Amino acid sequence: MPALLIALLVFVVVALATFAGASLLDERRAQARLIKDRLATVQKAPERDPDEELALLRDEQLSKIPALDTLLRRSARVSALQDALLQAGMRFRAGNFLALCLICGILAGLAVLVFSRNPAISWAALIVGAFLPYAVVSYRRQKRFEKIEELFPEAIDTLARAVRAGHAFTTALEMISNEISEPLASEFRQLFEEQKFGMPVRDALMNLADRVPMIDIKFFVTAVMLQRETGGNIAEILGNLSSVIRERFKLQRQVRVHTAQGRLTMALLMGMPPAVLTVLWLFSPDFVKPLFYDPVGHVLLVVSITLQTIGYFVIRKIIKIQV
Repeated sequence: MPALLIALLVFVVVALATFAGASLLDERRAQARLIKDRLATVQKAPERDPDEELALLRDEQLSKIPALDTLLRRSARVSALQDALLQAGMRFRAGNFLALCLICGILAGLAVLVFSRNPAISWAALIVGAFLPYAVVSYRRQKRFEKIEELFPEAIDTLARAVRAGHAFTTALEMISNEISEPLASEFRQLFEEQKFGMPVRDALMNLADRVPMIDIKFFVTAVMLQRETGGNIAEILGNLSSVIRERFKLQRQVRVHTAQGRLTMALLMGMPPAVLTVLWLFSPDFVKPLFYDPVGHVLLVVSITLQTIGYFVIRKIIKIQV
């Protein structure tokens, strides 16, 4: 136990010292690169093509530490993590979030090590603790998308009514951002601001589809882009789209009713083993201790957790029906 604690503490200290030293060494280089880039932009301004598309929005930093930001930008997975944080409505930087995952993992590992005095279980707790913040982000992202999906038909109806009243499509977008509830209002507000400051409407719509990767948003973006290219009654198109989305909601509710037994079965199968283990630990600890202190028990725990995980994904695959 002391050796493992010392190893973990040494790892944390060395990692922090390395990042601190790298950031101090890279700070001057970052300032020099910034000045160089600004001078290059000023010198090349007359040579720029007037039709060249300029970036409207500044790239988000993945970390305030220049060295760490440069390192994280090389990974596509970290960029995807930053997108997931934004989609969940969390203003975390990816670098800070990864540091939070590391801290949660270390604290969980140390806590389990203190109580169980079993290095194998403590390493497993470290891994679970490191993934716990990501599970929270995934949950919040899913709930935010569900709220957007619930508000989206109302937003389309409002947009169709505004167009029928004689407002331009871009003006109607501003009306939606002021009348619809969050979190959908902020997405349409960003869509309006992007096209307002010069971005083509097609590109602004594609950015909306990237920020909110939902099938309803893709239907909306495709319908609007086709109407702008081929013509047609945009109000009628939006009205039909709203009707289709509402009918899909009705079908989804029917599917949930028919798969209720499967979801209940999954909940029982997932919750019963931990509940039985907890009850046995409280009333007959000697009967359960071999699972945690015997090597054969460790193997049985790993096998049981693996089978539980496989069963969860199999049942989820069966009851999850795309509509």
